Amino acid sequence: MMRCWPCLAGLLPLLLALASAALAAAPDSPQSIAVTADQLLAMAGRAQTAGDLAVAETAYRALFADPSVETRSEARFRLALMLSGQRRLNEAAVLLRAILDEQPKAQRVRLELARVLDMLGDEAGARRALREAQAGGLPPDVARLVDRYSAALRAQKPLGASLDLAVAPDSNINRATRSNTLGTVIGDFELDPDAQQQSGIGLAFRGQAYGRFPISKGTNLFARMSGSANLYRASNFNDVAISATIGPELRLGADRLSLETGGLWRWFGGRAFSRAATLEFNYFHPLGRKAQLRGMGSIAFTDNRFNAIWDGQVYAASLSYERAVSNRAGFSVTLSADRQSLMDPGYALWGGQATLLGYREIGPVTVIASLGFGRLVADERIALFPRRRSDQSYRASLGATFRNLRVGSFAPFARLSYEKNDSTIELYAFNRLRSEFGITRAF
Repeated sequence: MMRCWPCLAGLLPLLLALASAALAAAPDSPQSIAVTADQLLAMAGRAQTAGDLAVAETAYRALFADPSVETRSEARFRLALMLSGQRRLNEAAVLLRAILDEQPKAQRVRLELARVLDMLGDEAGARRALREAQAGGLPPDVARLVDRYSAALRAQKPLGASLDLAVAPDSNINRATRSNTLGTVIGDFELDPDAQQQSGIGLAFRGQAYGRFPISKGTNLFARMSGSANLYRASNFNDVAISATIGPELRLGADRLSLETGGLWRWFGGRAFSRAATLEFNYFHPLGRKAQLRGMGSIAFTDNRFNAIWDGQVYAASLSYERAVSNRAGFSVTLSADRQSLMDPGYALWGGQATLLGYREIGPVTVIASLGFGRLVADERIALFPRRRSDQSYRASLGATFRNLRVGSFAPFARLSYEKNDSTIELYAFNRLRSEFGITRAF
């Protein structure tokens, strides 16, 4: 939307030129100046061609308030192309997303958004935009060009970072039981209040920084540092994790394969909780024009700093199918399994989970919902408890990002999630309701 004084200053040369022409035509008659949207678009184009990009940008932005959606979209699209040429990629992505919020069938815009996201280093977002474009329908010749572009796609940005920040009210910050007693083979124990369910309002951080360095035409060296934190007034429940990995990314035709090695460190309550050496591989394979398959496998050699009986190896694997069903909606199905092979067989676990996720764009709002079910079984009974641990978990979440309320390249989001865990050991049975209100990127 136009800001009056900057716009007036930027448009002043154009308005003076119009005024001068009008006065020259009829110097003795009072004149009023009316500039149509088409004239302003033409003037912006001439200014851009002449290299006066500041005037062109101001003219384009002045048209964002035009009552015609076609005019607004044309101005945003031209400005987005200009900004991407200046490497102002975040601003370009925000403008392209604003066009799609009003005109979701603008396939040319969606393809340009994919290109900008690729330049930003967001290969996953670029591929999603391409799948949405294909699901919305493209002429055969354009579809073939998009196929070739998708096969050659790889993130172009050498350095990048992302951050989500949220305020998070939580009914059960320690995922603990409500019960104040615990049944054991030698009778009921009274639980310490810190071992029972605690509620609180915290700050949730999630962030990532990465570097991508070309080794050869089909290979990059990829380094990444990721972190998450849930911080509360009661600092003994603070949960902080940091991971750092490095390894090669390989292009195998249209497929992608990466192998990363590194470390994982976790602190709980301000104390070192665990550390691990990790090895992980990721595999990506396109399935036609609207779907893709992702696989992941990892192993972690864990050193638990609280208790040595929790030391051991953790193996994990997952397979995810993602599909765009239209240019505004899509879903994914993920199956995962893990094995915690720890020193004490009572804490050694087999686990599995199935998750269904779907999203839908409704104007400038993206709604995301997910459902999950999991099972977990221990190798043996812990000596203190009468039964071997066996859990069933249920998870559901509903969230939305509101791009119409964005500030710069950030938009507010809200998310509500519910988690329930049924267990044969009362200590591990809990219910949890959590909400998050924060900011994330607006595209």
